[in-house]
Amino acid sequence: MSHPTSKPDTRTLTTVAHTAFFLLLGASVVRFLLRHPGEPRTPWIIALSVTLALLYVLGPALGAAPTARRLLWLGLVVTTWMVLVVLAPSFAWCAVPLFFTALRTLPPRAAIVLVALLTGFVVIAQLQLAKSFDPNLLLAPPAVAALATAVFVHMERQAQAQRTLIDDLIRTRRELAATERREGTLAERQRLSMEIHDTLAQNLSSQQMLLQAADRTWDTDPATARAHVRTATGIAAHGLAEARRLVHDLAPPELADGAGLAEALRSLDAGPDIEVRFHLEGTPAPLPDRVQSALLRIAQGALANVREHSGARTAALTLSFLGDQVVLDIADDGHGFTEPRADAADRGHGLPAMRARVRQLGGTLTIESTPGEGTVLSAAIPLEPAP
Repeated sequence: MSHPTSKPDTRTLTTVAHTAFFLLLGASVVRFLLRHPGEPRTPWIIALSVTLALLYVLGPALGAAPTARRLLWLGLVVTTWMVLVVLAPSFAWCAVPLFFTALRTLPPRAAIVLVALLTGFVVIAQLQLAKSFDPNLLLAPPAVAALATAVFVHMERQAQAQRTLIDDLIRTRRELAATERREGTLAERQRLSMEIHDTLAQNLSSQQMLLQAADRTWDTDPATARAHVRTATGIAAHGLAEARRLVHDLAPPELADGAGLAEALRSLDAGPDIEVRFHLEGTPAPLPDRVQSALLRIAQGALANVREHSGARTAALTLSFLGDQVVLDIADDGHGFTEPRADAADRGHGLPAMRARVRQLGGTLTIESTPGEGTVLSAAIPLEPAP
């Protein structure tokens, strides 16, 4: 995988190497013509220099990968340069850009062998140009070649490590994104299951109870039976609205058309045999949609539990705005309990669903119940301070 961060640096290094090669080649040709005017080998020197320049220009078109054509091209370039060095030792310094070309084209070991060969030609050529033995000419070219090779290999390793790190980061980011999508899907499934439990399932349960009651009293008390049927019909209409909302993922119908949480809570009921009262305390403040929906669902679930399990005659909903938090209390005068009913797990989410809703909003859910004295459920959700 190629990375945008590595391309500019590679292009810059390649441009510098190509520029240096043509400058050194041109300087070598000019030096030869100035030092050896009228030499018989001059046409050969010029022809080989032009050939070497043309071959070098073809290099970028073949790419940097060690393909057969690229290796053939490198062999022709090196061979032409060696012939030039034999004819005119001053062309030896063109080997420095060729070091870079060899290191980019060949595997490390083969590149080092070729660099050593080129360095040997440079040493021989420099000794031929010298009028007397100079140890610097024997030691300087190998030192320069070794330093250039070491720097290039180190840079390549760093670049490879950087590419590997970038690949790992990209892979990790993709894995995190996939994990977040999976978690989002699971959270959405949990949310929908809680929505269905607190709305459709509870409505169907209420309809079942009302219709069973109507069936039992149909012959003995037709008026009461018809009242139960009418109530069940209203609950069915409400359930239909809930089903449509779930399909379109809209706000609860009680909160639609700009209705506030207080109005929605005031309209709730727990069936014909339970009186529900609503109280508002504190100064109402705008609540996020998620908070309103969660508190409404908690109230609906709590009233469903009151209707089905508590045996209560009255229930009280209290919505309190306390500045930094909003608190919803649901109290009933039922028989209370000391521990959850054994069949609670078979009836859906219930209290775990309420705890999950409150926990998702950073709040707390507390339950106080004493046998014979009713139950109080309290959901407290923190609010962000007003700007």
